[in-house]
Amino acid sequence: MWPKLILIAILVSFIGLVAQRVWYYSAAVPERYEHTAAHAESLVSLGDDRYHVDAIFTSDGWLRLYTLGNDGRRLQEVEGRTLAAYLTLAGDSAAHLVELRPDPQTGDRPGRTSCFTGLLPAGLAGRSLQVSIPNLCIESQRFHLTFVRHAAGHAGMPAGAAADEETSLYLVPGGKYTAVDIEVNGRTVPSEKYRGFQARHDYDPRSGDQLCPVSRTKSNPACSWVIGGEVYQFCCPPCIDEFVRLAKTQPEDAMPPEAYVQP
Repeated sequence: MWPKLILIAILVSFIGLVAQRVWYYSAAVPERYEHTAAHAESLVSLGDDRYHVDAIFTSDGWLRLYTLGNDGRRLQEVEGRTLAAYLTLAGDSAAHLVELRPDPQTGDRPGRTSCFTGLLPAGLAGRSLQVSIPNLCIESQRFHLTFVRHAAGHAGMPAGAAADEETSLYLVPGGKYTAVDIEVNGRTVPSEKYRGFQARHDYDPRSGDQLCPVSRTKSNPACSWVIGGEVYQFCCPPCIDEFVRLAKTQPEDAMPPEAYVQP
């Protein structure tokens, strides 16, 4: 009888241990992040795309910062401690401190979080902002996170030129933009050449990276245009519109490509 009772007790203990392990690991894996096409513009790459951060500004004045893995879709748990975020208005030098407090999501383990939230100071909601978070720790690595939040109603980058304006902008020389440039570019316009192009804005360029002359994010070699006989790289086609317009109307302000490199 006793051997049977001992065997039953061992079996019950084993089943309990297995159940506990199953519960722990299912709870430890964060829920899938509901990534949408709208979020693609707000993703910031860190550590050679090993991690990402998605900064969501809500209509009621809150900043929600999600930490994500290498695919930009799955939540990445980090240490659950308050972050200091410094927000600067475009054209202003004074920074506003916002505390981003841990806001654990379903499945985040105790002491860990995959989301931080903070309330913007009065007057900053809906404004263009430079955001700097100097000490974000992910898996024992420390990152200085910076990104730009554009004003509400702004797509995050310049709006593309209208069809009639685009033809005049690209097929008529002026300023630094020459007839030779037009021929080298194939006598076409970016909306045609880059039809279906998917922009991905990297706000965390590394030293030596080529920058988009307009957004100052990391440029994409697959999105380039010849201006003044030199090849410029951009992050997206609308930025080409802005820079060609600058090269034609204010050529002295259109610096050479080597001037747009991350220090």
